[in-house]
Formats: sequence, structure tokens, C-alpha cells
Amino acid sequence: MVQRGYRALVLWVVWAAAAIVIYLGLYQDTEVLTFVQHDPSRITWAIIGLFALGVTTSFILTILLTLESIKVDELENVAKRDGWLGIEQTEKKGCVAEFFNSLRTIVNNNGELNIEALVDVEFSIYQRIAHALEIIGNLLITLGLIGTVAGLTLTLTGLTSSLDALGEDQAQLLAGLRGAMGGMGTAFYTTLLGAVLGGVLLRIFAHIDENGVESLEDALTRTCLVYCSSDLKPSLERDLHLINAEISIMSRNIANLQKLLTDTRGAMREFATEVKQPGQDIELDQLREMVRLREAHVKTLALEIKLRQAERGVMGYLFGDKHKK
Repeated sequence: MVQRGYRALVLWVVWAAAAIVIYLGLYQDTEVLTFVQHDPSRITWAIIGLFALGVTTSFILTILLTLESIKVDELENVAKRDGWLGIEQTEKKGCVAEFFNSLRTIVNNNGELNIEALVDVEFSIYQRIAHALEIIGNLLITLGLIGTVAGLTLTLTGLTSSLDALGEDQAQLLAGLRGAMGGMGTAFYTTLLGAVLGGVLLRIFAHIDENGVESLEDALTRTCLVYCSSDLKPSLERDLHLINAEISIMSRNIANLQKLLTDTRGAMREFATEVKQPGQDIELDQLREMVRLREAHVKTLALEIKLRQAERGVMGYLFGDKHKK
């Protein structure tokens, strides 16, 4: 099963592959490319150019949505374990980072929190790009209709020229008929390209991107509502929950520091034993290494003392609140 973060990219690639296969199966033996190269109106050039712009924009948007969705999945796992505090301490980029920065500002200011509205605001740029793809698709259909009118105009012009040369100039008659047939080709091919590229292919790409944006917004809203709601609601329980989370993280840091201290002390003992061995020369680099280890040991002890003092302060704050109650 495809992971949620890669769903939009997989759908995009599948639809692109299907479009290529359909084209090769239906239009490989036709002269579409030949006509485009010799199109007198150049409308087909504009249609293909706009379609290429739309496909490129859609692909870039899909990549951005995939990266954002992968990050949201990672943050959901962090929120399951550490809640809002864990999300705050995780590195974030893009619109997801802007969303959590705005959310943190609202929480710190005790403002009214509306997660759905905030998600819509922060991810509105993706919605606008997806909507622009639909507009490009509609524009391709419009260009196809304009090409139809232009082709019919060329056809009528060629027929008029042929009628004027009827019975008088055989070469002008043939040239007029060729112009009329070229106009009919312009009318049909521009309609075909505009309808297929804009009305089918690009519209599906835009629909995939819109679903990707909505899926990203839903995943982010679900993470905040399910795993962070107690931390985001302004109340005494939220403050206590955040303090407990900070104490838990602090305890893990202290445990890591204690392990580091144990390793440092063992290394110092081994080094001191080697130094005390008789008949062994002490080099200058070894002395510098010993001094560096001693300095690191002192700094680690100072940091451990500060963390223990902070932990005692937090515990005193908690027990003080309970006695006041």
C-alpha cells in the first residue's frame, strides 16, 4: 500500500504514464506533430506551450506537496510520543513550519485558536496554484475554439480564392484548395489539442494536486486535534502537561549526561593508569589531551548541576501549586 505522503506523487506519475500510453496508442500513426510544425496560425504552438507550462507547474507543486506530507507524517509520530512540545523542538520547513510558527504565536498570546481556519490560510498558496492549473486548462479549451474559428476563416478564404480562379487560373485554383484544406486542418487539430490537453490531461493533473492539498490539510488538522489539543487549550492542565513533558525530556538529557560522565570517568582512569606506569614517557600531546578531558569533565559536571537545580525548581513549583490548592 502506498504511504500517505507519496500518494499524490504516485497518482501524478501513473496518470502521466497513462497519458503517454494513450497518445502512443491512438495518435502515433497520425500527422499531429507534422501539422503542428507547419501550422500557419501558430495556435497549436500556443496550446502546447501552455500545456507544457501547466504540466511543469503541476509536477513542481506535486513534489512540494509530497515533501510537506512526509514532514507532517514525521510530526504526527513525534506528536504521538511527545505531544506539542516535541513538535516545537522538531526542525520544520515550508508551509508546515509557517503553520506551527503561527500556532505557537497564538498559544503564547492565549488567543482564540481555530486550527481549520489557520490551515486554510497557511496553505492557501497551494490552493491558488492548483486553481491556476484549472484556469490554464480552460484557457487551452478556449484557444482550441479560437483555432477552430481561425481554421474556418482560412477555409473560407481558400474557397473564395478557388472560386475566383475557377476556369481561369489552374495554379491559383489549386493553391486556394490547399489553403482551404489547411484551414480545415487548423480547425480540427486545434480543437482536438485544446480539448484533450486542457479538458482531460491537465484537468486531471489539477484534480490530483487539489486532492493532495486537501489531504495535507486534513492530516495536519488531525494531528493537531488528536495529539495536541490538550496542549493547545489554554488551561492549567495544559501548563501541567507541558511541565511534565519538559521534565521527561530533562530526565532523558540527565540520563545521557550521566552515561557520558561514566564514560569520561572510565577514560580518565585508564589514562591516569597509563600515565602512572613507570618508565613510560609522557608526550606533550598526551598532556594536552588529558587537560582537554579534564575541562570537558568540569563543564559536564556544571551542566548536570544546573539541570538538577532546574528539575528541583520545577518539582517545587508543582508541589507548591498542589499545597496552594
